[in-house]
Amino acid sequence: MYKKLLLIVSFVTVCVQVHAQSLAQEFKRTSNGNPISGSVFCADPTALEYNGRLYVYGTNDHQEFIANGKKGDNTYGNIKSIVVFSTADMVNWTFHGTIDTKKICKQWVTSPWYQSYGVSWAPSVTWRTTEDGTDEFFLYFCNSSHGVGVLKANSPIGPWKSPLNKLMIHYDSPGAFPMGTSANFDPGVVVDDNGVGWISFGGLNDDGKILPDNARIAKLKPSMTELDGKAVRIPAPYHFEANELNVIGGKYVYTYCSHWSRNDADWNNYKKEKGINATIPGGGTMCYMVSDNPSDPDSWVYKGAYGPGVSGNNHSHLQKFKGNYYHIYHNHGSVLLDEMKKAGAVDGSAGDYRSICINKATVSESSATVNPVTLNLEGCDAIDTMNPYELQQAETMATSGGIEYDDFSNVKKNTKISDLGNDASENMQVKMSAGSWTYVRHVDFGTNGASKIMLRAKGEGTVELRLTRKGAKASATFNISSDEMDDYVVDVDPSKVFGTKNIYLIVTAGTDLYLDAWQATEAQTEGIVDIESNEPVKRKVYDLSGRRLPETHQHHGIVIEQYVDGKGKKHNRKRM
Repeated sequence: MYKKLLLIVSFVTVCVQVHAQSLAQEFKRTSNGNPISGSVFCADPTALEYNGRLYVYGTNDHQEFIANGKKGDNTYGNIKSIVVFSTADMVNWTFHGTIDTKKICKQWVTSPWYQSYGVSWAPSVTWRTTEDGTDEFFLYFCNSSHGVGVLKANSPIGPWKSPLNKLMIHYDSPGAFPMGTSANFDPGVVVDDNGVGWISFGGLNDDGKILPDNARIAKLKPSMTELDGKAVRIPAPYHFEANELNVIGGKYVYTYCSHWSRNDADWNNYKKEKGINATIPGGGTMCYMVSDNPSDPDSWVYKGAYGPGVSGNNHSHLQKFKGNYYHIYHNHGSVLLDEMKKAGAVDGSAGDYRSICINKATVSESSATVNPVTLNLEGCDAIDTMNPYELQQAETMATSGGIEYDDFSNVKKNTKISDLGNDASENMQVKMSAGSWTYVRHVDFGTNGASKIMLRAKGEGTVELRLTRKGAKASATFNISSDEMDDYVVDVDPSKVFGTKNIYLIVTAGTDLYLDAWQATEAQTEGIVDIESNEPVKRKVYDLSGRRLPETHQHHGIVIEQYVDGKGKKHNRKRM
C-alpha cells in the first residue's frame, strides 16, 4: 500500500560526498542530446504530439539485450514489447515503461500460424478525436515479416488492448503480399485532414531492381482496425523497408529506407521517364514520395533522399512538434553500446543493439519538401524549461549513470528483471545504488528560487541534489529510511537554488534505493510558507493519462491531484 509520509529534514550544508571519479560512468554524455536514453536500447521510432508532449515509441531492443545476457548479436526474436518515452522540452525524456504486446495479444488465434502473435517490431502510432469528444490512440506493429497487428487505447500511455484476435494485415489480406514474396511489415499510419486513416507496409525482396514492387498502401475503415478495400502499390524506387506516412500541406508524404543495390543507367532512365531531377539515393538512406491521391499509384512522385544512411538498417519518422519538424531515427550502438564496451560494462560480443536519436528537420509545408537532415550527437536544443514547482517524475531525465527502471507494483520476487505490464507507466520508479545518478537539464527555479525540495523515495541510503556539476557541493541532502514510498522534504537556500539550472540527483550511500518523484516549493517574497498551510481547499483529480475523475472515483492506482491551498497557490501532487 502506497503511503505518503511527510518528513521534514533539516538542510545539510556539509556532507560527505561521493567524488566524481567514483560515480557510475555515463555512456551518453551530459553534453549530448542523443540518444534520447542513456540506458535503454530501442529502435524503429514512431511518434505523436499530444497535450504539449511528444511521445516516441520504439522496438524494445533492450528486451533482446537482457534475454541474451548482454552479449551476442541482436536477432530480434526475443522482442515482444514496445518502449514508450515522452518529452515536453526535447532534452529531458520520461521513460513510461513498456507495452507488453505478448501479454496483450495472448488471446490471438493460433491457426493459421501466420495470423497469430510472435514478436513486435517497428511500431507506428496515430490518434484522433471522435465526434463524441473521445480521444482514441492506435498503435500498429509488425509481427516479424508476416503482417501487422493493431492495439488501441484512450491515452498515449495506455492501458492498451487488442481490438482484434489476430493480425490486422497478413498474407491473406486483399492486396497484401502472398507468402514467399515480400514482407507485410513495417507499418506506417496517418489520419488525414478529412479524418480518414491510411496505412503503408511492405519491404525486403528488392532483387536489385529500381522498382521492386514491395511497397503497399491501404485505406482504413472508420474503426481504424480493418482495411477499406484492397491495398495498392506505391511505386517507390529502391524501396527496402521502414515505411511511415505524414500529411504535410494537404499532401500525403511517404517515407522509407532505400536498398543498397544501384545502377546509374537505370536511374537516369527513370528520371527521364518521370520527369524529375532528384539524384540517385545512397544505400540505406531515408527517401520520400508525395501524392495528392494515395490510392492512385501513378500519383506518387519521388522527391529524393532526406535522411543519410546509418551503419546497418535504417528506420526513421518525421514528426512536427510545437511548430518544428524533427527527424527521429536510430543508430546501431555507436553511442551507448560502444561506450559500454569500452568501459567493460558489456561483453565484447554484444552487437546491433540500437538507440533512438533525434535531430531537427527543415520542412516546407507549402510544397511538402523535406530538406536533407544532419545527424549528430548534440541532438536538439531545449525548446522549454522544466518547472520544478510541478511534480516531476524521477524517470524524467536527460541522461544517467548506473540506474535501472522498475515497476513497483509488478516486480516478481526473486527475479532480476522487472515484469512490466502494458500500463507500467503508472508505477515507474528508478532503482539506484551508491554512485548512480540522474541528470536533468534546464530546470527553471525562477527569480525567487526554491525554499524546499521534496524527494519521494524508499529504501536505505542518502541522495544528494547538486547543481551544475556532478562534483558540486550538495544543495540538498536526503537521508532515506523507509520500506514504502515516502516524501522527504528539505529546506534549501533560495539565494543558491534559483534561476535556470541543470541538476543531478546522486546516491552517495545505499543499495536498492528507489526514486519515484521530486518537487520544489517556491520561496515567497514575504517569507517561506509553511508546508502545513498547503492543505487543499479546491481540488481536481486526474488519472495519469490526464482524464478528469469524479470526486467519488473508484480508480485503482496512482492519481494526480491538483488543488488550490488556503493562500490561493496552485499545487500538483501524486497520491494513491
